[in-house]
Amino acid sequence: MSESYKNAGVDVEAGHEAVRLMRSDVKKTFIKGVMSDIGGFGGLFEIDKNEYDEPVLVSGTDGVGTKLKMAFLADKHDTVGIDAVAMCVNDVVCSGAKPLFFLDYVAVGKNVPEKVAAIVRGVADGCVQAGCALIGGETAEMPGFYPEDEYDLAGFTVGIVDKKKIIDGKRLEAGDKLIGIASSGVHSNGFSLVRKVFGVGKKPEKLNQYVSSLNDTLLNTLLTPTKIYVKSALKLIEECDVRAISHITGGGFYENVPRMLPENLRAVIKKDSFPILPIFKLIQSTGDIPERDMFNTFNMGIGMIAAVKADDAEKAVEVLNAVGEKAYIIGEVIEAANGVDVI
Repeated sequence: MSESYKNAGVDVEAGHEAVRLMRSDVKKTFIKGVMSDIGGFGGLFEIDKNEYDEPVLVSGTDGVGTKLKMAFLADKHDTVGIDAVAMCVNDVVCSGAKPLFFLDYVAVGKNVPEKVAAIVRGVADGCVQAGCALIGGETAEMPGFYPEDEYDLAGFTVGIVDKKKIIDGKRLEAGDKLIGIASSGVHSNGFSLVRKVFGVGKKPEKLNQYVSSLNDTLLNTLLTPTKIYVKSALKLIEECDVRAISHITGGGFYENVPRMLPENLRAVIKKDSFPILPIFKLIQSTGDIPERDMFNTFNMGIGMIAAVKADDAEKAVEVLNAVGEKAYIIGEVIEAANGVDVI
């Protein structure tokens, strides 16, 4: 142990203890293909060559963002890891890819082993939900860069899909129906606006007040982890002709839906076709936010949208509901310039 390094604010032994505490959580994510244990310089994963004719790797990376401020206020650190995984795996499944593995990056002001282990526990829980393995990561202690009681969390995933099964929107046609899958809440986007609306940092006591419309405190509601759609989306792809998928993240409907559409097709979404979650109604009313800005920032209750043939729409809803989702036919694709209309 380097006493000089410890005196500079970096405790190597605390890092070793954090790894020891997280080992069992990491192990529970191991699936077929994992070839390495934690602690090495690289995570190894073997691809089953018999399962794919032309395997294509699909990668995605993201962070939790300022939602972490909620975790700091609540001193609750075992769920934001789910957000980190969700933001990555929900992106790659939009291409029809099955996530294989995930790696995380945790940067802390001070390495408190129990806190770091709690963060990674959440990451491991997210990986289990997504059916992928946590095969590596990094914890960086950065005194003087982050406050002692704060941290940042990000990660990336790699998935795989057969080339002939890639979902890229090229088969979309006018008349295809849009299936919306319910979100669990705000997920992990728009929290800079959320914090401004509710005065986070200025009136922290407001966050712990019970809100009847939420049936919970505001803080607990905002900390609800991002829903992971991987297994449900893959089941839908297996059962129906899915032509495009959009993950509704930062930028809401107006920025994310057009990403799954070719230049000559447009989405029309009926806002009364699905329930707007109470948290979004509270954000809008408290902040006096225009409706378009709400749909341009938040998921409003729909975390993922899949486009299917019109004949498959009812079946798609049934398939998703059967695996525990809440799904709705929320609109359709029309022939017009790329974009989306929320009416």
